[in-house]
Amino acid sequence: MAEAKRDMSIHIGAKPDEISPSILLPGDPLRAKFIAENLLDDAVCFNEVRGMLGYTGSYQGKRVSVMGTGMGMPSHGIYVHELITEYGVKELVRVGTCGCLQESIGMGDLILAMAASTNNQMNKLTFHGRDFAPSASYRLLQAAHAEGEKRGFPVHVGSILSADIFYEEDPEWWQLWARYGTLAVEMEAAALYTLAARHGVEALAIMSVSDSLVTGAAASAEQRQTGFPRMAEVALEIVSGG
Repeated sequence: MAEAKRDMSIHIGAKPDEISPSILLPGDPLRAKFIAENLLDDAVCFNEVRGMLGYTGSYQGKRVSVMGTGMGMPSHGIYVHELITEYGVKELVRVGTCGCLQESIGMGDLILAMAASTNNQMNKLTFHGRDFAPSASYRLLQAAHAEGEKRGFPVHVGSILSADIFYEEDPEWWQLWARYGTLAVEMEAAALYTLAARHGVEALAIMSVSDSLVTGAAASAEQRQTGFPRMAEVALEIVSGG
């Protein structure tokens, strides 16, 4: 007897038609709630499993979803995998914060990750010790850059680091990455880009700078408040909807 198909994935409690093919992915589920309540029309919550809130609504006539993914690549990767394989999501845009590694980048600036280096072992395990270079969808990257410039936002494009450790023992650990032109550090994009490549879908990470490892500066509450909607607005403009 054939096994009955589940109505939901292991970690997402949505029915198959409740999630748009286009989704925004903040780490914090409360930021997903903020986007749904402030930027989407007629948003409906599709997930509360493990407190990882997810919503589907509309933005300028486009059907779009938004869902939290937690912190770090293991958590992010679980949700991305299930969204793609169980719900048919085709466009995934991470919207989150990062720490900049270059003095020329200011608090609240937007960073578009063209490629994502990592010290995580996911790709080493997958590729039997070889390196894999996870990169963004060029279409989404180009569209986000154009949209950011049109809105007058400070936008930087380049490589970033997706790190496994938030509290490093060595306070100067970041300098090697900075010497090689890495723009910023965060904790999720490499997993997102690798899974997008594996399944033939499009992905982009858009980050707002919340602190600087170069100067020790940290974004003010006002900068954080304005920076986050900026990247969400850019993300919503560039997705196709579904």
